Amino acid sequence: MTGASSGIGLGIAERLIADGARVFAVTRSQADLDRVTGSIPVTGGFVGELHTPDVAADLVTAAVQSLGHVDILVNNAGGGVIAPTLEHTEETLQATIDNNLWTTIRCVRAVLPHMISRGHGRIVNVGADSVRTGLMDHAIYNAAKGGVHAMVTGLAREFADSGITANTVAPCYVRTPELSALFASGAAPARLLQVVEQGTAMIPLGRPGDPAEVAAMVAFLAGDDSGFVTGQTIYVNGGASMG
Repeated sequence: MTGASSGIGLGIAERLIADGARVFAVTRSQADLDRVTGSIPVTGGFVGELHTPDVAADLVTAAVQSLGHVDILVNNAGGGVIAPTLEHTEETLQATIDNNLWTTIRCVRAVLPHMISRGHGRIVNVGADSVRTGLMDHAIYNAAKGGVHAMVTGLAREFADSGITANTVAPCYVRTPELSALFASGAAPARLLQVVEQGTAMIPLGRPGDPAEVAAMVAFLAGDDSGFVTGQTIYVNGGASMG
């Protein structure tokens, strides 16, 4: 799984391991991978910038060598600059699309031939509820995550005959340990606090999500019980958007 080093990604990795999966963790730096391997029993790992051509192919090769085969791809790698649209620069625009959309496209394309050869696969993307709610400062981020959401309908129909399902899990604002530490430090920018306040106010259940709640949905979609679920974007959002 990609983006395994912290927050939602680490929570997903922990849940999949608890459910009996062997997890191959992917991070952007060796320090991040070392932190993962020091905290949870992953089977192996890989470091790379997945939006770069050919890196995802190297990842799949390494994962197959480590695991023997790959049944599940969890595309959690992401992150972008959350900012008013006109404050973005060419660099932040590119980084937001690279980190969220290109990484997902390249990993999907890299793993599909292997899954097709086995006649089985589960592709689970991590999207964003903000695509539907229009959360402040998220327009460019939503452009990237919206592409991630849209992929699964085409993938689901195209590769159904190969035994492959494709779905997206779209969480609302999730209170990760990293964000909690930032807010506790008093160093969080005022604009970020506004975004968090707005995001929380949208949630009828009255609180942010927890990484474990997102991980539970990913684990369901990665498992055998979800074999008749494909082409869906499932919102884990406390009711922030409905329908």
